[in-house]
Amino acid sequence: MNTLSRTLLGAFVLAAVVDLGSLLAGADTGHLVAKPLLMPLLAAYAATRGAPRLLIAALLFGWGGDVFLLFDADWAFLVGMGSFALGHVCYLTLFGRRRTSPALGALYAVALVGTVVALWSDLPADLRIPVAGYSLLLTAMAYRASALGVLAGTGGALFLLSDTLIATGIADWPQLPAPDFWVMLTYIAAQYLLTAGALQAMYGERRTTS
Repeated sequence: MNTLSRTLLGAFVLAAVVDLGSLLAGADTGHLVAKPLLMPLLAAYAATRGAPRLLIAALLFGWGGDVFLLFDADWAFLVGMGSFALGHVCYLTLFGRRRTSPALGALYAVALVGTVVALWSDLPADLRIPVAGYSLLLTAMAYRASALGVLAGTGGALFLLSDTLIATGIADWPQLPAPDFWVMLTYIAAQYLLTAGALQAMYGERRTTS
């Protein structure tokens, strides 16, 4: 990594620490300031590493979702979910047709059906179909991420876990202490690992073709 890459990655880590610390401390201002900085910093870091445009687009759509979810309104939640969905489409396109494990796909399918069925009756009626459709796309992304290796595969799984925690909150299920902290912790780790996995796969392909 060059100096600019290290600086941007350090700034991303600092923003993540401030955001997570603010959530634990109940400091809303810190969260409102730090959260919108996360994905632009990670995208800028990825760009300095020569990342594919689809990866950068996925991170910026994630930024759009982050910003809209700061608003406490149903329309903002739906727009934010739509922005995240576009990010997942970018990830799926980036992953291409690389091979993945059918057994892992079966596990993800069971998890998807089980989660949607369990949450269905507790979700607001007007969010059931959007959440189910988004869950299908997210699960597909999480599964296909494993095609890039362990880092990206773990990132995809953590992204699924993070959004599942959000869904259980919407369904008014019992939550962990400081639920927003756990949502953001798994989300930040997910986006970083997806980025690191994509960059690792990109550099690996360049070495094999050079």
